[in-house]
Amino acid sequence: MGTPDFAVPVLRKLIALHEVAGVVTQPDRPAGRGRHLRPPPVKVVAQEAGIPVYQPKSLRGEEAADPLGQWAPELIVVAAFGQILRPHVLNLPVYGCLNVHASLLPRWRGAAPIQHAILAGDAETGISLMQMDEGLDTGPVYACRAIAIRPDETAATLHDQLAELGAILLDEQLDDIVSGRLPAEPQDDSVSTYAPLIKKQDGAIDWRRPAGEIDRQIRAMTPWPGAFSSWQGKRLKILSADLAPDISRPGGQPGQVVETAEGAAVLTGEGALHLRQLQLAGKRATPITEFLRGQPNFSKALLFCQPAAPDPQPPIF
Repeated sequence: MGTPDFAVPVLRKLIALHEVAGVVTQPDRPAGRGRHLRPPPVKVVAQEAGIPVYQPKSLRGEEAADPLGQWAPELIVVAAFGQILRPHVLNLPVYGCLNVHASLLPRWRGAAPIQHAILAGDAETGISLMQMDEGLDTGPVYACRAIAIRPDETAATLHDQLAELGAILLDEQLDDIVSGRLPAEPQDDSVSTYAPLIKKQDGAIDWRRPAGEIDRQIRAMTPWPGAFSSWQGKRLKILSADLAPDISRPGGQPGQVVETAEGAAVLTGEGALHLRQLQLAGKRATPITEFLRGQPNFSKALLFCQPAAPDPQPPIF
């Protein structure tokens, strides 16, 4: 069971080493300017391998799980599936349901562990292999594997690393899990943290916050929804920036753009950020030096947040 790109390395590893009876994934969703239906990445891989695919809107009702019973699975491996599983699914396979989760549980239970690890400034994150229960990522954990979060890490780069790490750890531990040689350890609920789904408005920058927090926000919101501000009534995406410890403007207004030898920086509530790549609404993404050539008055701009439009369906990536 899986849906986005994160689940693809896990599925490919299972196809290579085991008999995959079937794949359960989310329904096709409208995407792009034409809003044409686009299949989830997991569905594409399954169909290429000739594996049956089931795309229920929900598995809440017991009858919705009937196709799974016909496959008679010994084990269900779950990776970013996108639905809470009920007991009639959890209890179906002989060895239960095994979740490949993108955090070091019990830290960052929930839908967006990668983004929240960056937002919080965590030094590391990783993959957990967890026996699923009725709670939200609350089941006992078989194994974890940690990796460092680099200072320039984005949600996109960390996502790709963790997707590959999940497949590797599953390959290494699956036989021991199924055989019972690797016991699962209960999580310590007292130190758990929650990672709620990222919304479009989470990308809105409040320049009154410290530069370090805004830097993490920009990286955590890459590739979706993107961190943004507003200039001259238009949405301005801050695609890339980094801390500017060399800039100090006592009394400067948060959101004020200042010229620098490298292009431009923005003052914040504490410190400043060098701007590296921007995208004005309706325009292509450009490096700051090119942006300034096309918008020379930007060097003395004052940026502020603008309300986000209603949330669209988050893209599958």
